[in-house]
Amino acid sequence: MLKKNKIWVFCLIAMVVTACSISYKFNGASIDYTKIKTITIKDFPNQAPLVYPPLSQKFTEALKDIYTRQTRLQLVNSNGDLELEGEITGYDLTPMAVKEDAYASQTKLTITVRVRYSNRITPEKDFEQTFSAYREFDATRMLQEVQDDLSKEIIDELVDQIYNATVADW
Repeated sequence: MLKKNKIWVFCLIAMVVTACSISYKFNGASIDYTKIKTITIKDFPNQAPLVYPPLSQKFTEALKDIYTRQTRLQLVNSNGDLELEGEITGYDLTPMAVKEDAYASQTKLTITVRVRYSNRITPEKDFEQTFSAYREFDATRMLQEVQDDLSKEIIDELVDQIYNATVADW
């Protein structure tokens, strides 16, 4: 009898804990979905003097991905209620932290993107702005060794910056 009571109490506690759990998703978006339903994200061509060939496609896809994952906006090819377009203007390497032998111990990879944002429902929110992000890496490593990982990290940061500037209203 005592064993049945323990099982009963355990089941009761398990039900209470699962019934009282609170689920809250915070994605930062403040979109009036009764008015804004679609978004158009055009390809961002790479116009940087130093070209990393997959950068344009990776950046554009990451930008599309954040809006489809974190909002209820439908991605359309043209005439969206919101529209993002622009170009990659910089993919730059800068020597940092020079050592006593005059060689750099760190190199900074910076990606810069110019974005034009149009809000057809609320045109006063339109803007054109430049975003940039960087990562440093050990200068003893070749760019080819690190650029895939670093560019992904930088792209993720840029996409977050753009998302926050467009729909988060922070």
